[in-house]
Amino acid sequence: MEGTVVAVVVVALLLLLVLKSGMRVVNQVERGVVFRWGKALPNHRQPGVTFLIPFADRMRKVNVQIVTMPVPTQEGITKDNVSVKVDAVVYFRVTDPVRAAIEVQDYVFAVGQVAQSSLRSIIGKSDLDDLLSDRERLHEGLALMIDSPAAGWGIHIDRVEIKDVQLPESLKRSMSRQAEAERERRARVITADGEFQAAQQLANASRIMSDTPEAMQLRLLQTVVEVAAEKNSTLVMPFPVELLRYFDRAVQKIDADLNPDAPQPSRSPQPSQPSQPSQPPQQAPAPASAPAQAPESGGRP
Repeated sequence: MEGTVVAVVVVALLLLLVLKSGMRVVNQVERGVVFRWGKALPNHRQPGVTFLIPFADRMRKVNVQIVTMPVPTQEGITKDNVSVKVDAVVYFRVTDPVRAAIEVQDYVFAVGQVAQSSLRSIIGKSDLDDLLSDRERLHEGLALMIDSPAAGWGIHIDRVEIKDVQLPESLKRSMSRQAEAERERRARVITADGEFQAAQQLANASRIMSDTPEAMQLRLLQTVVEVAAEKNSTLVMPFPVELLRYFDRAVQKIDADLNPDAPQPSRSPQPSQPSQPSQPPQQAPAPASAPAQAPESGGRP
């Protein structure tokens, strides 16, 4: 009996050791690919505890999380012959663990190489303006170029982003001068448009004031109120325009009374001056007589 009990215990221990050697744990972020006698099974193992046949099965774990892989800076020449340096980042994940473990030796390295070559290709096919402004279209093109070979490896490209575009220093200075000139042009156009609109409004206001003299008087009073609001100790009152016109008409009336035969001068803000009386012409002076000749020396007078 004792020998039977010992044998049962030994067999139980051996079974426990075999089960322990064949037991594996697959994490939630992983999938298990089982190779039985070197041949991959078609179905991968789900997360949790799984059992393998000792000495026959071998399992490889494949991570199915999204991988963020930076693409090193790539230098290229754009379609419009500008030398630039561009770097990017690729987001991808494994959708078929069996194919990712069988079809490619190192899928992370393979995706990196495809991303670098695709980035250089997209630089040569694009203009500089597209690299700087039309990023969304370039992202879609890059994702399509990388996803074409990666789909056969059981990998899906979620997104590709261009991080930075490095330009030559001379091109940066040229672009800054261009932007400065464009801003100056806009400022000048806005200033000229404002002056044009102000001139139009002033012309309309002058026509209204010329038709309505009371408006000029109201504007004068408003100007006086604005000047007085500045807390000045001295207030200068401008001379009314109506009073100047009254003096002008009075001077013209007096001039017409004094010279009724003279033609009426046109109305002007300056009073006309009375004409001076004409003077008789002066007679030309008589020619002077010739001087007497001096006596010659030694002669008789």
